[in-house]
Amino acid sequence: MSALPDIDLVVFDVLGTMVDEPGGITRGLRELLPDLGDVRAEELGELWRRYVDEQQREMLAGRRPYASSTVVDREAATHVAAETGFENEAAVRSLTAAALRLDPWPDSVQALGRLASRYPVVGLSNASHAALTRINAHAGLRWHQVLSAEEAHAYKPDPEVYRLAIANAGCPPEHLLMVAAHAWDLRGAQALGMRTAHVERPVGDPPSTSDSFDLSAKDLDDLAIQLDAI
Repeated sequence: MSALPDIDLVVFDVLGTMVDEPGGITRGLRELLPDLGDVRAEELGELWRRYVDEQQREMLAGRRPYASSTVVDREAATHVAAETGFENEAAVRSLTAAALRLDPWPDSVQALGRLASRYPVVGLSNASHAALTRINAHAGLRWHQVLSAEEAHAYKPDPEVYRLAIANAGCPPEHLLMVAAHAWDLRGAQALGMRTAHVERPVGDPPSTSDSFDLSAKDLDDLAIQLDAI
């Protein structure tokens, strides 16, 4: 930790890192289909996530024009609703709304407040501005600033998304700490010179043996303790 320079600002991924995205989708499926079994619910949730991931990769590769997460989530909801046999407007609206009602992880709100008392805290998300407004309101997340990849017409890990955070911070990238539960997200930030902290979550992308991040924490409380010690 002593190798870290002064951190002037902490940037957080939101989906998966601060809120339980898969859990919100599963809850929405159960509201639509109360008798849905655990295995089938997981299958449908994975179908949603796979669709979103595939569409984002298509955009990153330039094979599809940019579309915001609001558009892609509605497409995913339509795709999953068709799979359940409830392909109607009401079902699609219900599932799309579930993607905005994502509960925070148990430590998210309190730890964010603790860190915000010491650093400017910024959310940097692939979610659209409209989605972030509702996600943050539902979860009770309070930021000093929230940035959406929508501004860059791209998705993380496209470098332009991280450049949004760097440009808005007004300081060198090595003075920004990117916090995420996804190793791929941290690699993207690291490539732009940002410092990185991996936080363990029940969902996410764990680091590989070749990854070398500045900090590793079991949760956000642990991260706050580590930063207090710097």
